[in-house]
Amino acid sequence: MYNTVDPSLFYDNRPRDVKKTGEGNLGKDDFLKILITQLQNQDPTNPMDDREFISQMAQFSSLEQMTNMNKTLEKFIAAQTENKLIQNSHLIGKEVQWQKHDSSSESELKTNVVKAVRQRDGEVSVQLDNGNWIVVDQIKQISSGAKETSE
Repeated sequence: MYNTVDPSLFYDNRPRDVKKTGEGNLGKDDFLKILITQLQNQDPTNPMDDREFISQMAQFSSLEQMTNMNKTLEKFIAAQTENKLIQNSHLIGKEVQWQKHDSSSESELKTNVVKAVRQRDGEVSVQLDNGNWIVVDQIKQISSGAKETSE
């Protein structure tokens, strides 16, 4: 009778502990904590070189400025996408010449007056006087308004 060892008990097949250290992204707070810890634990008989300290502070300052600029750009982009509806509201009451997406001929331009503007899923559409909705990208020309006939 032979005794066999279950292969799952081998050292190579053991489950490995994976240490989690956070998100993997270091921010300005993390950088400042590291710098402060480094200063607190430095050898008092051999302090950190001034140039190295100034370099690290400059890196910290650059990191903070880039973080602030990134937040500002995100706010700007959000404001721009929210304003698409407002930016295109001037089309209401205007006469537009538009073209179907599948058409490439200039002779297939249609003319209508814009009655409403809406935004869905980040895309702005206009309602024409015939009740149809078209995407703003289809508009090829904008005129001041519907042509009035005088009698």
